[in-house]
Formats: sequence, C-alpha cells, structure tokens
Amino acid sequence: MYVILLGPPGCGKGTQAKRIEREKGLVQLSTGDMLRTEIAEKSDVGIQVKEIMNAGQLVADDIIVGLISKRIESPDCSQGFVLDGFPRTLGQADALGTMLEEKGLEISHVIELTVDDAAMISRITGRFTCDTCGAGYHDEFNKPRIDGVCDICDGDRFSRRADDNEETVRSRLVAYHEQTAPIIAYYGDLGVLRSVNGMADIEQVAAELNEVIG
Repeated sequence: MYVILLGPPGCGKGTQAKRIEREKGLVQLSTGDMLRTEIAEKSDVGIQVKEIMNAGQLVADDIIVGLISKRIESPDCSQGFVLDGFPRTLGQADALGTMLEEKGLEISHVIELTVDDAAMISRITGRFTCDTCGAGYHDEFNKPRIDGVCDICDGDRFSRRADDNEETVRSRLVAYHEQTAPIIAYYGDLGVLRSVNGMADIEQVAAELNEVIG
C-alpha cells in the first residue's frame, strides 16, 4: 500500500504518519529526514545537497525523487510506505507518479488533512520534537504522558524549530495553499484523493485515516 498525506505545516502529518507506520507496517518516508541522512553520511548526494542548501537554493525535484526511488527499494518498504509532506508541487507529483509507474507501482490513497489556518498558527508555535526518535509533541494538544520524557523512546531531550514563529508560519501557509491547490485537483482526477478533518483530536484523525486506509 502506498499512501500520501497532504496538509499544511503543523496539521499533524508527521504524527499520523508515525502512527500508521507502527500500526500498519508502512514505512514513514520524510524527504527532510532523507536529505539530512545523506548530508550526515557525506554521500555524493549529501555533499551536493549541502552545497545547494548552503547557497539558499531549493533541492531539485529529481534529486528528491531519486532518494525516494532508492529508499523504497529497501526490504523494509516491501509492505508499502506513507509519504509525509511530499509532493508539495504539481511538478513533484508528476515526477513521483512517473517514477512509481516505472517500478510498476501506483499510489493507493492520497489523504488531505484539512485545517483552519488561524488554528494552525497556534498549533505550530507550540510544538516540539524528541531529539532521539523524532516523536512530535505540543505544549497544549499533545504533551508527553510524563513531563520531559518521550512516550516512545523515554528520551529526555527535546527541541523546537527556529522557524516555528507566527510570521514564518503565515508565509508557509500562504505558500502551501498556492502550491497545493493544483495537487488536490491532480489526485482528485486520479480518483485516489480523500479528505480528513485535521482539526479533530489526534485519536479521531487516526480513526478517520484508518477508515480510508483499511
């Protein structure tokens, strides 16, 4: 099964993708994590990507799709994957579809988490992440069961993204809506698009996702 989660920054894609990974056996694929891994390993691609990012430029679509292509050939992806936050543009959606078609694969479900922009600002500015396993939390909506201890790995170090501030979040939301509208139509035409209320609590969103994925 091959699933894409769409939604603006802070809508809960990462949280739900990790949950799907645990419960459904689908590997969560985060292009950001892939890029960081390549940089950390100082691979040829990682060196190239680091130079691009240091120059303040965007990593080309073909590089990202190439990383996804390589990753999904790994044995742990045999049951499928859930893509978290990719594609972001129509060009990326098209490139991804072409790559999968060449492998004899096709997307099973594209699920859009619909949200209210104003609520997203509050959500994003309060979130933080476990430094050890990457589990996501929020000051108000999703606190660790034990303060200062990760529910997943018992780690005790957390961090917040420097760009999780109101001004930056507003700009990212505008960019998301401008870029994603064509993607919604693209996957709608393919008949694989479903929408889930991303403003519901985490358990309700998970339940609705399970209904779609099966």
